[in-house]
Amino acid sequence: MRQLRQLQQEIIAANHRREEILLAPYACASKEGFRFAPEAEKVPDTENIRPTFFHDTDKIIHSMAYTRYIDKTQVFALFQNDHITHRVLHVQFVSKIARVIGRCLRLNEDLIEAIALGHDLGHTPYGHDGERFLNQLCVEAGIGYFCHNAQSVRFLMEIEQGGRGLNLTLQVLDGILAHNGEILNARLVPDTGKTPAQFLNEYESCFKVKDYPKKIYPMTLEGCVVRITDIIAYIGRDIEDAITVGLIKRSDLPPSITRVLGDTNDRIINTLALDVIEHSYGERYIGFSREIYKALQDLRAFNFEYIYHNPVAKRENRKIEGLFRSLFHRYVQDIKDHNHSSPIFRYYLKNMNERYRTQTAPARMAADFISAMTDEFFNRQYKELFFPKRFGLKIDEQREEDP
Repeated sequence: MRQLRQLQQEIIAANHRREEILLAPYACASKEGFRFAPEAEKVPDTENIRPTFFHDTDKIIHSMAYTRYIDKTQVFALFQNDHITHRVLHVQFVSKIARVIGRCLRLNEDLIEAIALGHDLGHTPYGHDGERFLNQLCVEAGIGYFCHNAQSVRFLMEIEQGGRGLNLTLQVLDGILAHNGEILNARLVPDTGKTPAQFLNEYESCFKVKDYPKKIYPMTLEGCVVRITDIIAYIGRDIEDAITVGLIKRSDLPPSITRVLGDTNDRIINTLALDVIEHSYGERYIGFSREIYKALQDLRAFNFEYIYHNPVAKRENRKIEGLFRSLFHRYVQDIKDHNHSSPIFRYYLKNMNERYRTQTAPARMAADFISAMTDEFFNRQYKELFFPKRFGLKIDEQREEDP
């Protein structure tokens, strides 16, 4: 046992030395990782052979929320095509590209990976359309707002493990909260003076103040890398998916953009990543050159007009919004009526602790449950609750369908 303990200390010391040698002075070292409840760790960070942020990645990928990435929409829902991106692929793309950038800039790849893999856990079924529908329902219910970045933190900090959370570090939670890949910045400067109290205030404000996520920035350069890489990872891939499903043709891409960025996903990623590395190396910010930033702005505008807001791909949205409304109001009513046969009790609330069940508003519980769903489970829930069930051959042979 003494030999094992000595070996552990040697490994931990070697990990620290490696970071001291390799990381830039303004990178976030693993020893800076801050946990709100360090005493809750089975093995204290100071005694763990897994560096702090490396350990956080393990916690994330073994979470229930992470397993549900597998069937969540990225951009295109309702297509029977196995070669378009789902959310699980997107976060892997973000992680890989961000780690390459981070390695070149001598930043902490463990922190980057944890933020990248956890940043979209709070996304709803049906992607950003579902997020918009659920946000409107939360507003109408008077409980504030819904945004996927804050919901990702909510899953990790307040819902996983029956309401205990995963006790992740502040730096990882902050990077996830502030990732906001829907906003394009020419340059990202980290909010290095952010305190745990400030983070908690920002987190709570995301649910209370309209559009508050647009006002916050990561506290680390690693968080800035993930935020800017989110766009790098999806901008070209969404084009490839749009071509795959026949929404656009490659020849539709404006030549003024493709001359600068390229016209394929691999060329776009390579151009953007190299530009970020060149114009951020040795700096205390993450950013693009002026020419590349302008071309990226134009490409993003093209994607919004011809892909994200294309009416052809949105013609089922009224039906989808109706499903959200029906499920949300049904769950809220079932909670108020203490209907323990309801799916929200059987599949969700029975696994949550007393604090969550007594201190969370019914509408927020419904939002938590719906946002956790995969697209397929969401559809099956509607069928279970609102489609008539068959009686079978006889009344006594009726079987409740497995959702």
